[in-house]
Amino acid sequence: MKLRHICSLAIILVPFLNSCGPMNGQSDELPILGHRYAEERTVDGETKTDTVYHQIADFSFQNQDGETVTNETVKGKVYVADFFFTSCPTICPVMKSEMLRVYERFGDQPGFKILSHSIDPTFDTVALLNDYSARLGVEDASTWHFLTGDQEKIFEIGQTSYMTTAMEDKEKPGGFLHSGAFVLVDQNGHIRGVYDGTKSDQVDKLMNDIPKLLSNS
Repeated sequence: MKLRHICSLAIILVPFLNSCGPMNGQSDELPILGHRYAEERTVDGETKTDTVYHQIADFSFQNQDGETVTNETVKGKVYVADFFFTSCPTICPVMKSEMLRVYERFGDQPGFKILSHSIDPTFDTVALLNDYSARLGVEDASTWHFLTGDQEKIFEIGQTSYMTTAMEDKEKPGGFLHSGAFVLVDQNGHIRGVYDGTKSDQVDKLMNDIPKLLSNS
């Protein structure tokens, strides 16, 4: 499937995913979002059926300190992922202001991380991301990783794993199209929530949901 087609699917999925879960609002249990399928296995001659949930694919990028960040970096951790670029003239400044709130609230939690993926890695080099994070006031790169790397792999993981919009579009301001989604991922790489990172009330909800997963650490 071409990335542009996947992107269209992602635009449709995000509001749907954000609406999934218990209807009465009483449960603290967050749903596992994304596609799932049944897998049969045989144990001691007996057939059992397991549900296999959507999971973030393997990745390898560099953060603002030039360190390699992979799935192992966030294995067993709760994290929030988003996609941005430093020269973004539209929603990115608001997103980073809102993500800074998340960082200030949970940055000292050893079981928590943030992964911010640049969709313009040619411009957003390691050195530039280091300066950008410092200007934001991010002192601990081991908690909030600003990631750069192969552009197509960043587009792909955004659209197929995180099910959000991340692509080049010369007709858009800054030359890129991306959503403002903040994606909450649990210790097993499952998506547990999608929030609009441009809206404070949505980010408040995210910050209310993060401890529900941290308590399972």
